[in-house]
Amino acid sequence: MRAIVFDMDGLMIDSERIYWDAGRHIARQYGKEVSDQTLGRMMGRKPLESLTVFAHELGIPQPPEVLLAAREARVVTALKAGVEPMPGLMDVLPVLGLKYKLAIATSARRSMVDIIMRSLGVEHYFTVVQTSDDVTNGKPDPEIYLKAMGKLGVEPAESVVLEDSSNGALSGKRAGAYVIAVPSQYTRQQDFSFADYIAADLHDAAAHIAAIG
Repeated sequence: MRAIVFDMDGLMIDSERIYWDAGRHIARQYGKEVSDQTLGRMMGRKPLESLTVFAHELGIPQPPEVLLAAREARVVTALKAGVEPMPGLMDVLPVLGLKYKLAIATSARRSMVDIIMRSLGVEHYFTVVQTSDDVTNGKPDPEIYLKAMGKLGVEPAESVVLEDSSNGALSGKRAGAYVIAVPSQYTRQQDFSFADYIAADLHDAAAHIAAIG
């Protein structure tokens, strides 16, 4: 293995709570309640795709672009108030960075990523940050991971993908990478049967990477 590609939301930072809270708030503005199942299906997708799922499943007669703008306004406010790294992130990055090329492949927009990276102060660990801004097909399509690996100059077979959502893990698998799922409290019920390994946390994931070389 020569490279490790990280998802961001829910894997590097505890942001799913922010997105889920924003989704529930917007649903209530239209007199709706959004289920955990719908919120789960939205995870890992490009922003506009996720809000298309949201509008369709809740029967909200608003363009997804309008709903996305409302969600991003709430999320940006929350992110600027502070970002919490997921347990183990700040421990594993310096260790993994010594041996592997590191990249991020996130469905978030670059504007969101910039806020998060400034808050965490981890930019120097990553050679490539691939956002959804120049991706045509969002996760679970493999495009975003193939682009990130291409920019790193590595083959999928030489790459490990770390993901917290089933959509994201499937994207990495379809790209041809070795996939380690690191489910969060929001994704533990999702299907990760196709993943190469399911880790308890980032420490466990890093230990498994060391074991497979």
